[in-house]
Amino acid sequence: MAHLFSIGEVLIDFIPLQKGKALKDVQSFERSPGGAPANVAAAVARFGGNASIITKLGEDAFGDFLLEKLEQSGVLTNKVFRTKEAKTGLAFVSLSEDGERDFSFYRNPSADLLLSEAEVEEDWFAEGDILHFCSVDLVESPMKQAHAKAIQSAKARGSMISFDPNVRLPLWDNPMECKNTILSFLPQAHIVKISDEELEFITGIQDEQKAIASLFTGDVKVVVFTKGPHGAELYVRGEQYHAPGYKVKVIDTTGAGDAFIGGFLFQLLDRNASLYDLEEILIKYHNEILTFANASGSLTTTGKGAIDSIPEKEAIVRLINESRKRNDQCMFS
Repeated sequence: MAHLFSIGEVLIDFIPLQKGKALKDVQSFERSPGGAPANVAAAVARFGGNASIITKLGEDAFGDFLLEKLEQSGVLTNKVFRTKEAKTGLAFVSLSEDGERDFSFYRNPSADLLLSEAEVEEDWFAEGDILHFCSVDLVESPMKQAHAKAIQSAKARGSMISFDPNVRLPLWDNPMECKNTILSFLPQAHIVKISDEELEFITGIQDEQKAIASLFTGDVKVVVFTKGPHGAELYVRGEQYHAPGYKVKVIDTTGAGDAFIGGFLFQLLDRNASLYDLEEILIKYHNEILTFANASGSLTTTGKGAIDSIPEKEAIVRLINESRKRNDQCMFS
């Protein structure tokens, strides 16, 4: 199996012990490992894939904690750098009664933003590998340049590039800077995952189908459109495929989208996809791939935090099989 490389932030999510309170009113938190790129790498590793994280952590207790958690999740950490120049990033989260989140980030800068392009080596990547990135670490920083080098190096060696914008506006000076940065990196990706909450903001287009069509720019071959509990849609070669979501008891939605794209990318790695047959594999196995990804994301919402709530592969398969049995019973009842 080829390798997933995920580049970007690894941080501590402080999850509230009380739901339904504004962040200012939360009295106590529990720490949880997080950061979207780390969550994706952890998901791929937990499902049985090969995954590395490319980042930088502070030489502090939180950095030690995150390194330990990543290793426990099966993520290779030999591309995690450490620094004394900044602390490991923190994010405080509040949860509404339905598990939706509000974030407050502490990083000015955090250690991850100090990863430099000189620390990214061109020979890390190979044909069939996947490089995944998000937008949180694309603010003006050395890390932004590290992303550019990683993408260029991975593409030169035949790797696939996956981009989940994962919009977090509080981290940007203004919304337009966030939008323009996303649009500048978008054409460099082969696979784009975008949520229903992000589509209009990024494209500026209200019509859903026209907005999705506008994402096919530059090297983009595939768009995955996630719709929360309503499942997801796959757009490839002018075709559109849909897979429904799963009804689960939602505790915390943190990391659900990351587990979804982690499941999606794992399925591609498991099928030995490459740039040459990516579209064919997705067209042939669209139902299996989307179904697995939806189940991955759904089950992650049933626990607190991101990495700690990513399910085992066996639990995903069990949910899929149980759902199919229920559907079959309904058809013949």
